[in-house]
Amino acid sequence: MKKYSKLFIAAIVALIFIGTFVFLWRKSQPKPIVYNEFTPVVTDISKTTIITGKIEPRNEVNVKPQISGIITELLKEAGDYVNAGDVIAKVKVIPDMSQLSSAESRVRLAALNLVQAKVDFSREENLYNQKLVSAEEFDKVKQALKQAREEKLAAEDALAVVRDGVSKSNAKASSTLIRSTISGIILDIPVKVGNSVILSNTFNDGTTIASVANMNDLIFRGNIDETEVGQLVQGMPMKITIGALQDMNFSASLEYISPKAVESNGANQFEIKAAVRLLKGSKIRSGYSANAEIELASAKGVLTVPESAIEFSGDSTFVYVVQGQPGAQEKTYERKRVVTGLSDGVNIEIKSGINKNQKVRGPQIVADTKEQ
Repeated sequence: MKKYSKLFIAAIVALIFIGTFVFLWRKSQPKPIVYNEFTPVVTDISKTTIITGKIEPRNEVNVKPQISGIITELLKEAGDYVNAGDVIAKVKVIPDMSQLSSAESRVRLAALNLVQAKVDFSREENLYNQKLVSAEEFDKVKQALKQAREEKLAAEDALAVVRDGVSKSNAKASSTLIRSTISGIILDIPVKVGNSVILSNTFNDGTTIASVANMNDLIFRGNIDETEVGQLVQGMPMKITIGALQDMNFSASLEYISPKAVESNGANQFEIKAAVRLLKGSKIRSGYSANAEIELASAKGVLTVPESAIEFSGDSTFVYVVQGQPGAQEKTYERKRVVTGLSDGVNIEIKSGINKNQKVRGPQIVADTKEQ
C-alpha cells in the first residue's frame, strides 16, 4: 500500500513539473504581431481650435466724483439698473483749506467793492439829477454798480461750491450728487458710507464710486497662439461655451485681432475679441470664464483615415496597405506613399495614394496583461 502511495505522489510531482515546463515554454514563444486595420471613409473634416477667455461688457464705465469728500448715502447697489443721470451716491464735501480761505477772501473783497460802488452811484446820481455830469458818465457808474453786485453773487456761489459742493445757481447739477454717466447694470460699488473719496486729477485716477456696464452688448476676449492667428479673419463665426452654463451655447462673430503679440508663459499670443449674440432670456454675468471654438479650415466629402495609421518620414507620408484575402491568417502589408491634406487631430485627409476600397494598417494591438 505504501508503495502505491509513493508512486501516486511521484506521478503528481511529475505532472506538476511537466505542466510548469510546458507553461514556461509556451510563454517564451514569440507571439504573432497583430495590428488594427482601418478602412478609409469619405466624410467631412474640419480643423478647429479652442480659445480660452472670458465674457465682458463692451462698454464698462467707472463713475467717479467731481469733488473730494465723504460718502454720506448710497442710493443704489450692485445689480440695479440705472439710467444715465440717475443718482448713485451723495458726497459731503471736505473743503480744501487754502481754496476755502481764498473764496472767503474773494467774498469780503466783493462786498467792499459793492459798498464803494453803491456810494459812487449815489454820488453820481445826485450830480446827474442836478445836470452836473453827462449821461455817459452816469451810465458808467451804473454799470460799475451792476458789475459789483454780480461779482459779489459770483464770489458767494464760489464759496458755497468750495464749502458745500453746491450753490443756489447750480443746485440741479450739484457735484455732491454722484450720477451715472451711462444706462446699464451696476456691476460693483466698491465704496461704503463713510469712505473718503477724491476727484480725478493729474496726480491720481480718483476714487471709483461704481462700475456701470451695458450687459446687452457683450464681447468674448481671449488669446490665440501665433501659429494659428494667421488663419483668422474678421467676421469668422465662433461657438462660445460658458463654464457656468454648460447647457447653453452662444454664437459670436470675430471682430478684432490684435496687431501686436503679448508673451504668455514663453509663447507669443494675440488678443482677439468677438461680439456675442445673446439668447433671449439668458442672464450672463460679467467675467464668466468661457471657451470659444473656431473653425480654422474645412474640407467636404474627402477620403480620410485615422492619423494613427500615417507614417511620417521627413516631408513624406506613408501608409501600410493590407495585402491578401480577408480572413487569411498570414497578412502582409505594402508600404505606399500618400499625399495628405487637412487634419483635425484624429482623422487626416488622403488626397492621393490609396482608394476607399483598400484597408490600411494601424497601430499594433497590445494584449492585455491579464490575458497573458
